[in-house]
Amino acid sequence: KRAREVESFGTDYLCIHVAIDEQMVGKEPFKCIREIAEGTGIPIAVAGGLNSETAPRAIKNGASIIIVGGAITKARNVIHATEKIKKAILTGKEIKTDLFKKYDKRRLREVFDRVSSCNISDAMHRKGAMSGISPIKRGYHLVGRAVTVKTMDGDWAKPIEAIAKSEKRWVVVVDAGGGKNAIWGELATWSCIKKGLAGAVIDGAVRDVQHIKEMDFPIFSKWISPSAGEPKGFGEIGSEIECGGQLVRRGDWIIGDDSGVVVVPKENAQEIANRAMHIYEWENRVREEIKRGSSLSEVLKLEEWEKLM
Repeated sequence: KRAREVESFGTDYLCIHVAIDEQMVGKEPFKCIREIAEGTGIPIAVAGGLNSETAPRAIKNGASIIIVGGAITKARNVIHATEKIKKAILTGKEIKTDLFKKYDKRRLREVFDRVSSCNISDAMHRKGAMSGISPIKRGYHLVGRAVTVKTMDGDWAKPIEAIAKSEKRWVVVVDAGGGKNAIWGELATWSCIKKGLAGAVIDGAVRDVQHIKEMDFPIFSKWISPSAGEPKGFGEIGSEIECGGQLVRRGDWIIGDDSGVVVVPKENAQEIANRAMHIYEWENRVREEIKRGSSLSEVLKLEEWEKLM
């Protein structure tokens, strides 16, 4: 209705723009393009998140003007990126890209496997990062959904029980109150491996570290200690816990690497994943500018921003 009203004004063309916040939660313009193209005679432009895969799709749905931003400006080679998009537009055939796209909820693990804990923290406006939790071995990239465990210092019963109740590729996240008596070791790790879990994050202590390193299973903890407690069975599985100062609920996403561990709330996971990928791509562009002779200060225009502030 609004498009027809605009058309009656004598408008030359109409632009459908998908705002960045809408892109992050999976909104697409194609249905809207088709409806307006079928209901009016105005040439339609489209902008917002287009790339070599989606530009031909926009044309097939009725767009005649394609506006591309990030898929060019964030590319390492802007000329190559532009040529690729133009070829897709002229041939009408989608050209696959692994960047400059938005992901739906079925592909979140794929995104989190790619981006760093730093990218995710930036995407969450510096929230979500656990404090004092570190990998026992460098080089891990942990990704999975949380099965939560609350226990007491040294009481390893509930963490072990949680392994059997976890789903494949999930992460056992334990709140042991930061205790220094180990509630995790080699045998628990073997149990996780056989169950197909992704890793464990423990706000408490771990032991048998030399064996766990050889097993190459991602474990993040606050402390390392040879001393273990007893399996008394206090605590619970699946409740809200606090780990490294962050609230963790069953099903939240856990991402860990050499920089630490972040928690992504399950209800916001799609938006955070897409924002983290946006930051990852933007950093690729900045890195390329620095390699070509610029400085980080120049690329970010820090002095100009300081004057404005």
